[in-house]
Amino acid sequence: MCGIVGILGSTDVAPRLVDALKRLEYRGYDSAGVATLEGGRLVRRRAEGKLRNLEAALEKTPVGGTSGIGHTRWATHGSPSVANAHPHMAGKVAVVHNGIIENYLELREEIKDGGADILTETDTEVVAHLVNAELAKGLSPQDAAARVLPRLKGAFALAFLFDGDNDLLIGARKGSPLAIGHGDGEMYLGSDAIALSPFTDRITYLEEGDWAVLDRNGARVFDANNNEVSRQESRSSVTAALMDKGNYRHFMAKEIHEQPEVIGHTLSRYIDLGARKVDVPGAAAIDFTNLNRILISACGTAYYAGLVAKYWFEKYARLPVEIDVASEFRYRETPIGKNEFALFISQSGETADTLASLRYCKENGAKIGAVVNVPESTIARESDVVFQTIAGPEIGVASTKAFTCQLAVLAALAIHAGRSRGFVNEDQETELVEALGAIPGLAVQALKSEIKIETLSQPLSRVSDALYLGRGTNFPLAMEGALKLKELSYIHAEGYAAGELKHGPIALIDENMPVFVIAPHDGIYEKTVSNMQEVAARGGRIILITDERGAAESGDVAQDVVIMPDVHEIVAPIIYALPVQMISYHTAVFMGTDVDQPRNLAKSVTVE
Repeated sequence: MCGIVGILGSTDVAPRLVDALKRLEYRGYDSAGVATLEGGRLVRRRAEGKLRNLEAALEKTPVGGTSGIGHTRWATHGSPSVANAHPHMAGKVAVVHNGIIENYLELREEIKDGGADILTETDTEVVAHLVNAELAKGLSPQDAAARVLPRLKGAFALAFLFDGDNDLLIGARKGSPLAIGHGDGEMYLGSDAIALSPFTDRITYLEEGDWAVLDRNGARVFDANNNEVSRQESRSSVTAALMDKGNYRHFMAKEIHEQPEVIGHTLSRYIDLGARKVDVPGAAAIDFTNLNRILISACGTAYYAGLVAKYWFEKYARLPVEIDVASEFRYRETPIGKNEFALFISQSGETADTLASLRYCKENGAKIGAVVNVPESTIARESDVVFQTIAGPEIGVASTKAFTCQLAVLAALAIHAGRSRGFVNEDQETELVEALGAIPGLAVQALKSEIKIETLSQPLSRVSDALYLGRGTNFPLAMEGALKLKELSYIHAEGYAAGELKHGPIALIDENMPVFVIAPHDGIYEKTVSNMQEVAARGGRIILITDERGAAESGDVAQDVVIMPDVHEIVAPIIYALPVQMISYHTAVFMGTDVDQPRNLAKSVTVE
């Protein structure tokens, strides 16, 4: 993931920027750069590849100055190159950016019509041009930023440095994290406390929609409506920087809220938003046109990601999928035929049962693929092709951002398979890629339901059983919701296909049984409504998770409704995973359980 750092210092800033960027290397990147104010004028150095290349460039051609910004870039729009590396500059402004500007094509055309020269393939460059255009009208840097920020759609964190303003940094966040560091006569910006830990342990975390104006005496913070606000300063332990929760109570809460950012970064590896095409690294190693079957194996939440993928591969690629819990697959002596692809899903890449299943398939001649978050892991090393998720470190035992990033990768891979096999045409590919590209912004919208979810979770903390229902790709999500509730709150919960209600689970329904119904308004929504009516007739309490249209057509059958944004069907299980996670989280918080480390559970199961 991209990393941002900014310093208003009292000593030579370039080495300090590089030091801070080194602490962000864990996020993943493919280029890096810095910009400083040397004699009051903007200068920059950039390099493709690792930070040592940037250090070499700075050693060859040093830059001076005590004010600067730095960036490690994970390519989204445009290939990894020096030209596309950050910081980007236009006139009197330099900018670094983490996230995706969804409406950049529209903005790009606007600035081109205004006579600006576009020098990169990135979405970030348009931000620099827009702010510079406002400066050219005579606006101050603060007013120029205030004018431009509301025009940017998507999830982003930004840091600006201005020519001639040696005592000014401006930062902004929407969906992507950004923190302010407080020093003695110095001020800092960073993607997280890890980047700032060499300089300070006094941190202020910007909240969603905030933007800030920094000088060496402090920072003024404004909300999305440009009202000046106060944000709490907290202490961050330098020695525990990699374990910093930010301004969240638990790691799980932090990781839930990181999803707009990390899903965006993961998708940037697998889709080309500019061309509106899938572009899956390594997929050429798999001949989808001649495959007879895909075998998917995983454990826990990763297994439910695989179940969702089964729907996608069979619908979009017309490719049969067989999926197993890894602990069963490894022992049932599955026959492996020719032209079969075995796909294994694991956050850590070290899950024992999944690894054993992989080795069984490999011994029997199957081509092996892995969806993992740790590219150096054993599963990754033993696979023929690795489809990496860019979720970053996930500390909470209950998987959140790793799950949605797995879904993002699997969706892109299913579209690629469909395109390869001729079942997805060019127009359909464009539609599906645009839907995936909208996920970060939709995730930001979905997270706004948290206040509603927190309110309804309090009475849930007093129940002993719960039921989750869903159809289509939301059936696996129902099982994931039940798993999350069990993991975190120790409440017994079950997930079922809504159509199975009459085949047994309906016997459990009474006035004490909460029933969660995951039901975006889609082609089978009416069927789900009939299932809800069956629950209501038996006194069950229904919590409906749907969109505005679904809520309107459900009548008064549900006691509580959580509204999600309207989404394309391929996006639904990713976006609807967020309220499911928040329900489990807040219920557990009310119960007082150990949210980040539930009893009897481990983050990575490396033994059978």
